[in-house]
Amino acid sequence: MLARLAGGAKWTGSGPTGRVPGGSRPPSAVAYGIFRLSQFLAEYGLFLAKSLTVLAVVLVIVAAAAGAAGRGRRPGEEGHVTVRRLNARLEGMRDALRAAVLDNAALRKLRKAEKREEKRRRKGGDEDRRRVFVLRFDGDLQASGVTALRNEVTAVLTLAEAGDEVVACIESAGGTVHGYGLAASQLLRLRSREGVSLTAAVDKVAASGGYLMACIAPRILAAPFAILGSIGVVAQVPNVHRLLKRNDIDVEVLTAGEYKRTLTIFGENTEKGRAKFLSELEDVHGLFKDFVREHRPTLDVDVVGTGETWYGRHALEHGLCDELLTSDEYLVRACEDADVFEVRWVEHRTPVDRFLHRAASAFADAGERVLGRLGNPRDWTR
Repeated sequence: MLARLAGGAKWTGSGPTGRVPGGSRPPSAVAYGIFRLSQFLAEYGLFLAKSLTVLAVVLVIVAAAAGAAGRGRRPGEEGHVTVRRLNARLEGMRDALRAAVLDNAALRKLRKAEKREEKRRRKGGDEDRRRVFVLRFDGDLQASGVTALRNEVTAVLTLAEAGDEVVACIESAGGTVHGYGLAASQLLRLRSREGVSLTAAVDKVAASGGYLMACIAPRILAAPFAILGSIGVVAQVPNVHRLLKRNDIDVEVLTAGEYKRTLTIFGENTEKGRAKFLSELEDVHGLFKDFVREHRPTLDVDVVGTGETWYGRHALEHGLCDELLTSDEYLVRACEDADVFEVRWVEHRTPVDRFLHRAASAFADAGERVLGRLGNPRDWTR
């Protein structure tokens, strides 16, 4: 067997008992294994360093390109509004299905009849149809969609007039108080516009902060198994003070003001601080119930304001919604006698921003899934 050591020496023989030039004994099998492991680690470290260097260069190039793109954008161009006419989308789906099902003769006959009906309608003077604007809010714990919502509401209010309707499709299990408070305030802007009606549609869930938004609408539609309610407040604060104390780790929590910090993660919590924290939760809960009571005066808030949730049919019985109907069915019906427009705000993002946004969204989704496994997702509240 022939092997080479770090210093270039060789040994000969059939095994560890062979002799090397100069009469010294060869290294043992363990020593040789350690040598090979260290050699592998050195090569792997070099490969890793090269990879990190390439990655750093790529990130610098992408950041430079993103910066150049950002410099070329005029101030104030944070995003833009897109508008899609849902009538055209529905007509396109219908025409595609007709073309596949009907023969040419029947298709031509149907189109001629539709043209005659269109001419008759125009002569009748009913060309001015009402308008329906559709907004969609898909909420997370931070209510990050409020940025888009506020711009969409502003865009609609520049055009909406008496007789128009706004349908807010809300999907949210709730989140932070300030985030959903701001989101609800945006819908209040629509309700306060004279002559413009507001309808909230819930297909899956409008709980806690989501219901805080939905209750503003005079009319709430809910799918038969949509989750509504959760008029309550919850807070979870882990505390690792005892763990740190067992490992002789001290954490100093310094405050100015008696209640600057009521409960902490690292410091020792007190009964006084805990009582203050609970009183703050009760205060927020009272504000929540008063807000719901103000906008749905027929709702018995003392009965439903317990933090519980109800599925569609039971929610209707408790007065949390007004009709069992999906947003799809409602909008399809609206297309028969109204022009329906879906309004969306599209934020301008650099490639780096888009990457970080997707990563943050994926991390947030993973966190929400973990919370869903640790506790009942129907208890997610403001």
